[in-house]
Amino acid sequence: MELTGKVALVTGAASGIGLAMAQRFAQAGMHVVLADIESEALDTAVAQVASHGTQVQGVMCDVRSNADHETAVKQAVAMGGLHVLCNNAGVSGGGGLLWESNDADWEWTIDVNMYGVIRGIRAGVPIMIEQGEGHVVNTASMAGLTSMPGTGAYSVAKHGVVVMSELLKHELELSGHSGIGVSVLCPGWVATNLMESDRNRPDGPREEVELSPERQAARDALQAAFHAGIDASEVAQAVHDAIVERNFWILTHDDWKPMAFGRAQDIIDQSQPVVRHWPH
Repeated sequence: MELTGKVALVTGAASGIGLAMAQRFAQAGMHVVLADIESEALDTAVAQVASHGTQVQGVMCDVRSNADHETAVKQAVAMGGLHVLCNNAGVSGGGGLLWESNDADWEWTIDVNMYGVIRGIRAGVPIMIEQGEGHVVNTASMAGLTSMPGTGAYSVAKHGVVVMSELLKHELELSGHSGIGVSVLCPGWVATNLMESDRNRPDGPREEVELSPERQAARDALQAAFHAGIDASEVAQAVHDAIVERNFWILTHDDWKPMAFGRAQDIIDQSQPVVRHWPH
């Protein structure tokens, strides 16, 4: 797919992987619409991406809103079309044990991480069908290919994004729209502020509960692993390459693959699931 002069729309674009993707697309000569829920961060991100010399627009977008998705898509179309759609916005969710999570934890995490992708597909794919070309990138996670205890709603949502992406690819091809590509992004540790996503929680940050020393150590290790992760620009480059080469799977961390392979083998063998710990 030739990207120069085309238009990309990225949700969750004010920071982290989303901002890195927007910057990489602008470097490739694309015009970019940055969509995000944080106004100040969005303004800063737009200025950064605009420095690459292409057309750049920012649009406030809460991915829990169908209307916000439609507004963002209209902005892209006004710039010349919708050729790359990155349904990227995500939150870390509450975490913790399944029987300790409340409805608010599940509803917020799944509404952003999974329904946000669904809304993006509904708003954007019909435009691509009219154009006869385009590429959709859905941000999942290695949590969508594995089963890590303590990640509850986040992992459930990311598994949903993976299968949704597979279905989208199949359904486009079966409907005669093979000119539209699909990729699913499944990164491991990336140095972003995902673990601080409670800042955007509708009712304010989740009330913290006192954890056992073991669980606090696990949370601290998780936080440290994120901050020690690869730079988001490496992920953005992998996304760019997948779009150009029309690759479906975007797995950025080889050291995570054994976890996914092992889980798949458990299914094939119909053996008891085994806890496989994430790479450090």
